[in-house]
Amino acid sequence: MGDPKRQRKKYDTPRHPWEKGRIEREAAIMKTYGLKNKREVWRMETMLRNIRRMARNLISAREEDAKVKEAELLGKLKKLGILKKDDSTLDDILSLKIDDLLNRRLQTVVYNRGLARTIKEARQLIVHGHISLAGRRITVPSYFVKVDEEELIGYSQGSPVIKKKAASEG
Repeated sequence: MGDPKRQRKKYDTPRHPWEKGRIEREAAIMKTYGLKNKREVWRMETMLRNIRRMARNLISAREEDAKVKEAELLGKLKKLGILKKDDSTLDDILSLKIDDLLNRRLQTVVYNRGLARTIKEARQLIVHGHISLAGRRITVPSYFVKVDEEELIGYSQGSPVIKKKAASEG
C-alpha cells in the first residue's frame, strides 16, 4: 500500500523535454486555461492517457466483468461532465482531448460562469478563498467540478468580493 504520508507523482514528464512543437502547444494551453506551470498540463495529459488506456483495455476484454467496468467508467466520466451524451460509448472516450478535462476544473468553471473577468482572476479568487461550493470554501483551482455541483458555485460568505460586486452594480 505504501506510506500514506508519502505523496506520489501524479504526472509523467515528456520524453523529449526540448521538443519545440510540444512546448508551443503546452504554452498555448497554459495561456488559455490560466495554468500555473507545465506540471498542471502534464497531470491532465497523464490523466487523459490513463482514461484512454482503461477504455482500450475494456474494448479488448472479452470477460463478463468488462461490461460492468465499462458502465462504471462511462458513469464516472458522465458524472464529472467529461462525457456529455447519455448514450456515450468507449469510442467517445478514445476521442477525448485535454480540453475536455481542463474545462471541468474549478478555475475554468468559475471563469465560464462569469464570477471572474479573466481566467487568471478566477485562479486568484479560488486561491484566496473567495469561491465556495455549496457553502464550503474551496482553495484548489484544479478541483474537478461534477455536473450536479456546477450550479452550487458562488462567492464565499463574507467575502469582500461580494461587496465590491454589489457596489459596482448598484
